[in-house]
Amino acid sequence: MITTQPPGADAPIRLDQLARQVRAEVVGMNVPQDDEERSVALRLLEIGFLPGEQVRVIAHGHPGHDPLAVRVGHTTFALRRHEAALIQVRPL
Repeated sequence: MITTQPPGADAPIRLDQLARQVRAEVVGMNVPQDDEERSVALRLLEIGFLPGEQVRVIAHGHPGHDPLAVRVGHTTFALRRHEAALIQVRPL
């Protein structure tokens, strides 16, 4: 018996779209649109949001779900939604 996944089931999503407590793997970064986004993307890479790393959103701030508490490895970071939106992940 062959099972198939629905189209887009393995498609990456932005980290800010990941549901709480769902493990995911970093697959890359969105293309930064300006110097400020390039700076944020570089900082995110430097602190460990590298392709292949496992991440999960462990909490949302109030109100508006900003910031996000995100665990990468054994470290937890607070990321603003616009920062998390730069990171592409694939749910596991």
